[in-house]
Amino acid sequence: MTRLPSGSGDRSASPPTVAAPQRTPAKPPPVRWWQRPWILPLALLTLVFLAFSVPPYLNLDPATAPIPIRPEPAWYHPLLLSHIFGGAVLMVVAIGQVWPWLRRRRPALHRWSGRVYVFFGVPFVGVPALLIAPLSNGPLAIGVNNVAWAVGWLAFVLLGYAAARRRRFDRHREWMLRSVVLLYGVALARFTIIFPIAILMPWIDTRYEGGAWALAADLGPNSLLINTVLPLLALEWWFKYRKPRRRNRPARATGKDTVSPATPAPTHTA
Repeated sequence: MTRLPSGSGDRSASPPTVAAPQRTPAKPPPVRWWQRPWILPLALLTLVFLAFSVPPYLNLDPATAPIPIRPEPAWYHPLLLSHIFGGAVLMVVAIGQVWPWLRRRRPALHRWSGRVYVFFGVPFVGVPALLIAPLSNGPLAIGVNNVAWAVGWLAFVLLGYAAARRRRFDRHREWMLRSVVLLYGVALARFTIIFPIAILMPWIDTRYEGGAWALAADLGPNSLLINTVLPLLALEWWFKYRKPRRRNRPARATGKDTVSPATPAPTHTA
């Protein structure tokens, strides 16, 4: 009986293969706070608006207010001040709410500022606006627009809060962004109304009997409509057509056979 030499076994046996380590898809680089092109303009708009709009009301005197104040009912002026000062707080809070960096890096701060936005904003901003809106000075259209603003803002905030309670955070962000658009629409109207006033100034002596307030009251409803409805339509367009960030893109299909890094290459037996 002949003994086979060492190493002369079954030559058809394939050598053991070692699977290559599976590669995890590379994460996209984080977006820095300064790469959000709207953060700085939003903060600047907020500071400019608050610096010019809030100080005239700080002495709490209705006689020095920049708009006519109704003497009756007695609660009109306190509710107006609550709406103005509370709205100033909400505009600062809203910057942090719509800032994705703060939501990702400081989620606890984002949640607490959101609670301030809802539980402070509803009783001190939204409800006073709804109560004083029918008593607005000027044409009926101003009162109608103010009531529509108050109802819309309250509805957006409450729907956003309800969506968060149900942990539907995608819907929560959409409703809260709508409320922020309405909140800043009031501030934006203070800036955009300057342009139609400048255009119509040559006719102020003939059509408006020399009254700049009458001219502003006539343009106010249209300005508020332009600065709330058009931004809301733009926001809805963004919701529909925005492109999510590309994460874990699958490899393109090619005509060649591809082998996954985690799968050992097939071996052929002799």
